[in-house]
Amino acid sequence: MPADIVETLRWGHAGLTAILEIHPDRPVALRELSAGPDRTPARPSQPLVEVLVPGEGRARASQRLSETAVGCRLRYAGAEQSSAGGWHELRVRLRDEAAGLDAEMILRSPDGVAAVQARVRVTNTGDRPVPLLAVTSFAAGFLGRPVNDLDVLYADSEWLGESRWTRRPLREHVADLGLAGHGQHGKGVFALTSSGTWSSGRHVPMGGLSDRRTGRTWLWQIEHNGPWRWETGERLDGAYVALSGPTDLDHQWSELLAPGESFTTVPVAIAVSEGDEGDEGNDGDAGEGPGFERAVAALTAYRRALLRPHPDRPALPVVFNDYMNTLMGDPTTDKLLPLIDAAAAAGAQVFCVDAGWYDDGGDWWDSVGEWQPSQTRFPHGLEEVLARITGHGMTPGLWLEPEVIGVRSPMADKLPAEAFLQRGGVRIAEHGRHHLDLRHPAARAHLDQVVDRLVEELGIGYFKLDYNIDPGPGTDLDAASAGAGLLAHNRAHLAWLEGVLDRHPRLVLENCGSGAMRMDYAMLARLQLQSTSDQQDFLRYPPIAVAAPLSVLPEQAANWAYPQPEMTAEEIAFTMCTGILGRLYLSGNLHRMDDAQRTLVSDGVRLHQSLRLDLPRSTPCWPLGLPGWEDPWLALGLRTEQVTRLGIWRRPGAADTAVLELPHLAGRDVSVEIAYPAAAGGWSHEWNPRTGKLAVTATVPAPTARILHLRPL
Repeated sequence: MPADIVETLRWGHAGLTAILEIHPDRPVALRELSAGPDRTPARPSQPLVEVLVPGEGRARASQRLSETAVGCRLRYAGAEQSSAGGWHELRVRLRDEAAGLDAEMILRSPDGVAAVQARVRVTNTGDRPVPLLAVTSFAAGFLGRPVNDLDVLYADSEWLGESRWTRRPLREHVADLGLAGHGQHGKGVFALTSSGTWSSGRHVPMGGLSDRRTGRTWLWQIEHNGPWRWETGERLDGAYVALSGPTDLDHQWSELLAPGESFTTVPVAIAVSEGDEGDEGNDGDAGEGPGFERAVAALTAYRRALLRPHPDRPALPVVFNDYMNTLMGDPTTDKLLPLIDAAAAAGAQVFCVDAGWYDDGGDWWDSVGEWQPSQTRFPHGLEEVLARITGHGMTPGLWLEPEVIGVRSPMADKLPAEAFLQRGGVRIAEHGRHHLDLRHPAARAHLDQVVDRLVEELGIGYFKLDYNIDPGPGTDLDAASAGAGLLAHNRAHLAWLEGVLDRHPRLVLENCGSGAMRMDYAMLARLQLQSTSDQQDFLRYPPIAVAAPLSVLPEQAANWAYPQPEMTAEEIAFTMCTGILGRLYLSGNLHRMDDAQRTLVSDGVRLHQSLRLDLPRSTPCWPLGLPGWEDPWLALGLRTEQVTRLGIWRRPGAADTAVLELPHLAGRDVSVEIAYPAAAGGWSHEWNPRTGKLAVTATVPAPTARILHLRPL
């Protein structure tokens, strides 16, 4: 093929268009990734796949995952398209003869959804071993758009303060260096990383770019329960994006590929929206712009297509957990029985006994691992408590932290040393716990025995799977690097979870990691719901709950509501509203409430149950914009074609009135109903159909919150 000939490869379906540009003397590049018709974009030059090896490094010195020497040499070697089971797939083969490496980019997209999953498989086709230091799962230029027009989206996250989303001009992170005058791509980069096994311990494994002029947006997620990196920066032809799992630079990861061996990256996903010319994206007013919300809708639809089928998905039972601001890890028969009765009366369908059920000594943190019920806490056996739960028609649940063994646990000596993550021949210890290595059959057999015993002998139908330590870079036992050992353990962990659900297909597994420190779609594609925080302050929880549907599906977002008898009616309504528009996760000393308080809680539970059928088909919107941690007013909308449900919170210090933007309802008359608490007064509202704005006024003192239903007439 002559050097000036350019071929294009088109792939997609009704919801997505991808076009690859193929040159004989340049690497393959993604020319188009969109939810609409073909455009005439700038010609991209960012290689489709980047591979970093120590013998050659980068084509130009930097710390980027862009312009690697191998990535710049990879050439097109063929492609196959297929579709099955509602998914479309494209496999693009690339080859670097000099390095003796083949790369295969695998793209998958659910039919009709403007989102794509990407991963890369690298194979050593040469005759000598090749060390890998990094491989991207996805790399592309962002639509040829200049950096000055773009916003970058990302979320800081930590214990008690999860999913704190930020939208800032990309120029604040990437300086204008006048690259055109130098004729070279930049070397700087804006990168976010996460290390260890808390995949969302520092940042949610997501990000995005949005064009302020058109609203056109990409949102991405990295589907890995371990380390990851994403980066964006400036090239001569505009911004680029590179997404990856662990790397040598960030995570002590390297993999030695022997001749004939292959390595496959962690999957990532990118959702796209078109926006509209003249849609200024986010202009600083309330709301985030239609282009952004269309990208969120695409990512939401993709996540639903990704989920493992499970009976819990259509049922979405209400869970009561005894921990938060209630028993706090100190359950006993005497404490639990009245709480169980009250939870059942309130409408709970699952009752989960949280931490402490296995403890006889009162100091259980570093002795866990056998998971046998306490005899002192439950004098007539845990069975008495579980029978009370099932007697009310509720499913019994238990808290479990399967991946750890306390340093004082008998299991620490019963299992072989090779069954634990190690560094330099020493078992890793963190906060009084060792960490199981699920590559080892003895570790998996131990956990299988624990789960099977609790399910088959005690009738447990729900596990809250907690995870409260982070072992760091990984294990160097039987691994080319600590990061490679950790990646293999991460993948073994996912396989173990799948095996549990294969054996017990009705068992419900909650993903909890010290709140939401492991909130990723490697886990959530398999598990049924996600604890969104450990935050105990009901005034601080709303920004977490409002942001959650950007990080996790609404029907998986287990937001705590923990009403207490010492709360006022407005405070009880405030915390109940936090849980109603997600997967209601109830706690609180309900048994000590008076009749009016119990009715207020039960009314909230019933409202939540009435909207459960809509949750798995709703899409989120943010009429006041993505929440700030200190925002005095907060709002979350869940949209269907028939109704928009709004949760609105007014915190202390807020003005009396807030104006919410609902452009999808502009130009229409709308009925506005206060759905919860229906009998309470003190709130008024005014709808402006011309502007699509809803003004709400609260005259009752903060904190106060309401659930509103908006229906077009």
